[in-house]
Amino acid sequence: MAKAIMIQGTGSNVGKSMIVAGILRAARARGIKVRPFKPQNMSNNAAVTSDGGEIGRAQALQARACGVAPHTDMNPILLKPQTATGAQVIVQGQVAGHQEARDFGRNKQTLMRAVLESFRRLASECDLIVIEGAGSPAETNLRAGDIANMGFARAAGVPVILMGDIDRGGVIAQIVGTQAVLSPEDNALIKGFCVNKFRGDRSLFDAGRDDIATRTGWPSLGVLPWFDQAARLPAEDVMDLPARARSGGTGLVVAVPQLPRIANFDDLDPLAAEPAVDLRMITPGMAIPAETDLVLLVGSKSTIADLAALRAAGWDIDIAAHIRRGGHVMGLCGGYQMLGHTITDADGIEGPVGTVEGLGHLDVHTILEPVKNLLLREGTHLESDAPLAGYEIHMGRTDGPDCARPWLRLGNVDDGAASRDGHVKGCYLHGIFASDAFRATYLGALGASTSVIFEDQVEETLDALAAHIETYFDLDKLLNEAVEIE
Repeated sequence: MAKAIMIQGTGSNVGKSMIVAGILRAARARGIKVRPFKPQNMSNNAAVTSDGGEIGRAQALQARACGVAPHTDMNPILLKPQTATGAQVIVQGQVAGHQEARDFGRNKQTLMRAVLESFRRLASECDLIVIEGAGSPAETNLRAGDIANMGFARAAGVPVILMGDIDRGGVIAQIVGTQAVLSPEDNALIKGFCVNKFRGDRSLFDAGRDDIATRTGWPSLGVLPWFDQAARLPAEDVMDLPARARSGGTGLVVAVPQLPRIANFDDLDPLAAEPAVDLRMITPGMAIPAETDLVLLVGSKSTIADLAALRAAGWDIDIAAHIRRGGHVMGLCGGYQMLGHTITDADGIEGPVGTVEGLGHLDVHTILEPVKNLLLREGTHLESDAPLAGYEIHMGRTDGPDCARPWLRLGNVDDGAASRDGHVKGCYLHGIFASDAFRATYLGALGASTSVIFEDQVEETLDALAAHIETYFDLDKLLNEAVEIE
């Protein structure tokens, strides 16, 4: 019979995803068969699974920490924001429709059946499930019908460890305040707390740790120091991206316009890891630097809206000037669609029915379609024959004369499009820069040498994170508090 325990946070971005990955890797090193689970996630950074669905990328990293392939049961509900008030709803890996936040709030309890179904199916194949909450259980306005935090914990009968973030300040109030606003029934599920992201001499917080324990009655499972290697792990959230950039550094300058609905930006992680690459996130109000070597347009959850945002920021003018200077541009998925002449949304998938003008740097046209393509792909870079792998996750197809100049071969099919001079390229394949041979070839042609074996670096960092957990976190207590799943 599998056991389970849940990590919830006092807020978003307190480090839950990373710490859960570390717990899973550490437990696996002890010989325990482990799996990750997150009932509900909200992210436009998704991973394609081997069973043909999609889940949050954080759960894909956690699956890797367990040494298993990602599966849709690990994150049964995924919300992918498309507008300021609405999101695409993914249920067990597949699109279930679009809902406004108000409607989802009323209807979310209907998804609990799918959540518990996935949870129990996952439990049939392991010894321990470590569950990650979402946001904070202290958001009492979201408690009714909750499936992400205490609502799930109560329904599944699993205990909870509460994590606070000392780096943002006020961690005593974070944890004590959470207890103050929870119901007695919810509080009864919390079996301890931990404090994450401590910088400096941890003994200076002994009195603070003890004060939390005294006020709450909960034991401490540890005060975890800041994990310096966190930036070497794939970013989960767009909020993590600025920390990956090294603006002002030396090397090949890669500029990435940070659009409002930026999605599936995992190609930035291997680029940020390369010492010879100066990765710059360009935010509204900033111009694309004149010294840029490569403009990289990554994925978007709402291509047409993000294209409008790109123009509003003046980046269309910057990109055109960059190309006139002989610069290179690569568009991946949504970025590829933006580079063409037109994008047609005949079914109102992203908003009003109609056709919008693209940037016009590739002689292609895109038609958005209601069926989502979710594929794991392997292939080669045609120019160098370098092997590569990645995934497709998009709604639409792109055709036109520049597709007669493919630069990838996926399976037995040539893929991608390139301008006549080869300086502008686009494709639907995400994740290609994680392929070391392709990254070395592509960046080498632009004048940068590579020195990182990216996948090995991720594995080494997960092992270091597991050692971090074993050193500073009471893993024995967590394992003792886990309960059998009924």
